[in-house]
Parts: sequence; structure tokens; C-alpha cells
Amino acid sequence: MGKINRIVLSGGGTGGHIYPALSVYKRLKAENPDLQALYIGTEKGLEATLIPKEGIEFKAIKIQGLKRSLSLDNVKTGYELLMSMRRAQKMIEAFKPDVVLGTGGYVCAPVLLAAAFLSYPTMIHEQNSVAGITNKLLARFVSKIGICFDDVRSDFKNYEDKIVLTGNPRGQEVVNTPNLPNILQNQFNLDNNLPTVLVFGGSRGAPAINQAAINEISAFNHENYQVIIATGSEHYDQLVAEINHKMIEAPSNVRVVPYIENMPEVFKAIDLVVCRSGATTLTELMALGLPSILIPSPYVTNNHQEMNAKALVSKQAALMILEKNLNKDVLKVYIDGLMKGKKNLSLMSNHAKELGIIDATDRIVRELEAIAD
Repeated sequence: MGKINRIVLSGGGTGGHIYPALSVYKRLKAENPDLQALYIGTEKGLEATLIPKEGIEFKAIKIQGLKRSLSLDNVKTGYELLMSMRRAQKMIEAFKPDVVLGTGGYVCAPVLLAAAFLSYPTMIHEQNSVAGITNKLLARFVSKIGICFDDVRSDFKNYEDKIVLTGNPRGQEVVNTPNLPNILQNQFNLDNNLPTVLVFGGSRGAPAINQAAINEISAFNHENYQVIIATGSEHYDQLVAEINHKMIEAPSNVRVVPYIENMPEVFKAIDLVVCRSGATTLTELMALGLPSILIPSPYVTNNHQEMNAKALVSKQAALMILEKNLNKDVLKVYIDGLMKGKKNLSLMSNHAKELGIIDATDRIVRELEAIAD
């Protein structure tokens, strides 16, 4: 295994692409305090804010995504890609890394292509069960392809020798999050000993999920479980106003909150989750063995959330409701079916845990050290 002293990281746009790279960086830094890192992203992505806060050198290049249909914009994107590759090449040549890691987003294309053409060891990390267009493009050129779902192997079928099942570092982080025994009482004024359902639509909330849960809020009264509905901050005031307008009194076993900052700690006290099926969320659920009712977002590229959900459903680790089929009655029936049938809930938990990978950061680091040797 080669010791890594210098690493280039790239991944952009969303936290789901950035946090895996940060997890790997922190592990390498813990093992080698002298580690030097350069993060190449875009000025518009979340990475431009997050990365400098971590004390990592950050440089930006300009790139936009390809359209899936014929478009003049793709001509502009092709030109930008070439120009960005040249800029990335100069950055990489000056930095002289031992290895280059890309964790998703359009920015990885010029960075990883430049690194591969310069003959630096390279690795990409695909978090979803269906590969993004950037990683499909890069698969031919990189040294290793890290995946989180076995289903995505078919998207890289010509490069099986490069594929390694690593999982997502977020799983390892959430498993190592400390248990807080009284969190339901202290944070939500709920019963710590009563089975609990968490309904949420991601950090920004999902209007369809919110509406289905709010419309059914009275029906949760007197159930033998309790419910937390996290609406997302931008939807909270409107939903509370709607509840007040309809003169609905939230039952004592239901809490409506705008946002949950410490989601990993809360997850550890939850029995069932109703949520979207983004890669990071599913990683957390599988690592913890958390049963779930998944409602994929129909508004994402390549419909990857539905494919992610199907990967769990096929292993009996989750149930799925398509948003077009979502209404208050359907949601309540699904929740009751699991919360009142504890055997099914337990089996789903076991299946989810079987899919979880709780040493993903370690696996990625081992692969990086192997190709850096």
C-alpha cells in the first residue's frame, strides 16, 4: 500500500457529492497529519463554501452539465470542458498528487480526465444505483470505480475489473454517531419508549410528502405510535397556517417541525422513516438497519431516486410509493401496515442492515492507497 501525502479531490454541486470526499480527507489526515489536499470544484457549487471552512485549499473551474438532447448548449459545454481540462491540468501538474478522487458532479469530468491523461492514479465514486452521465464518461479512463449499490455494475459492464464495492462514507459516520437515549423527550417532548415514525422530504422538504402527512394528521390520534413530520424550513410556516386555518388540532403524539439538524442522532431513536430516496439518505438507513417507506423524487436526473428505491425494495429492505400514487390514505395504510405488524418491521430492518456497509471510508482509503502504490 502506498502512503498518500498529496491528494486532489473533486466533487460538486450538492452535499451528497462533497461529504464523501471530506470523509476520505479526514481519515487520510488522521493517519497522516502532513497530508496536503487540493479540492477542485466550481464557484457556484456548495463546495465553494464548505471546503475552505475545512482548511483545504480550494480552486475553481467553470463547467456545466451536458443536455441529454441535441442542443447548442452542448457545443458550449464541450468548449468549456476542453478549457476546464486545460486549467485542471495546470493545477494538477503544479500540485503533483499521489492520487485523484472524484465523488460526483459535472466538475469531476475535466478534473479526472486531466489527471488520467497525465497518468495520475484516479478513482471515481458513484453513490447512486444508476450511474450519472459524468461517471459513465469517466469509467473508461480512471483506475478504479467505487460503487455503493451492486445494481449499478451494469452501467459499468465493460469495466468490471475496475469496480469495487465501497459503500458511502456517510454510513460509517452515522453508525459512529453516539446514541442519545432521551432524545425524543428532550428534543420533541415525545415518549422515549413509544415506537416513532419520522416523515421528511430532505433538507428542503418535499411538498407532496408534507401534504400527504398533514392531511392525515388527525388520523394519527390514539395510535400506538408517535409521528414526527419535518417539513423543511421554507414550507413550515405555510403548513402551520394551513393546519390552523382548517382548525386541525395536532394530536399529542404528533410533532410538526421545520428542520432537524442532528438527523443521525434522531435516526437512532426512530423505528420507521418515510422519505425521499437520495443516495446519502439510503446509505444512512441501510447502515442503521432502519425500515423505510420511500417516495422517490420524480424531478431528478435519470430518475435515479426511483432506481435507488427499487434497489432496496428488491431486497425487501423498504417499501416504495410513487409520488403520483401518493395520497393521505395510501400513506397511512403503509405506515399502519408496518407499525402494527412488528414482525414485518423487524424483517425489513434486518434486510436493510444486510445491505449496509459500515466501513466505507476505510474501503475507499484502501483502494486509493493501492492505486497510489
